[in-house]
Amino acid sequence: MDLKRFFPYRLARLADVVSRATAQVYAERFALTRDEWRVLAALAQLGEVRTAAVMQSSTLDKMQVSRAVGRMERDGLLARSPDPEDGRGYLLRLTPAGRALHRRVVPMVQAREAFLLEALTPEERAALDRAIGIVQARAEQLLRQG
Repeated sequence: MDLKRFFPYRLARLADVVSRATAQVYAERFALTRDEWRVLAALAQLGEVRTAAVMQSSTLDKMQVSRAVGRMERDGLLARSPDPEDGRGYLLRLTPAGRALHRRVVPMVQAREAFLLEALTPEERAALDRAIGIVQARAEQLLRQG
């Protein structure tokens, strides 16, 4: 097998380089880690939610979310309150400072995304979007099947 042509390997490398290229924006300009950015983006989209919802939305595990939340809480970007339905859990929400930071970062990461995708024709972008959806659905099917 040629590893350089193996689809999972190529996809992992693509995801890594795209993630690092995007991370330059929020890491260098705003001192956010990748995990903190994902928590910030998840909370901006979801509003006040349980930690588990952030984990699911961000694809981060419990420890990654916990570390990111701890630092973001110390920096005043999010607030954590006890979950009234789960005595061991928390509800997370962005503070005004967290929402303001999100508003500053989003245009920059969207510009990176636009730069990457502008190399494709509209038809290629649509085909890529469809292909990603199909491959993701098949991978999820494999996970369910075991």
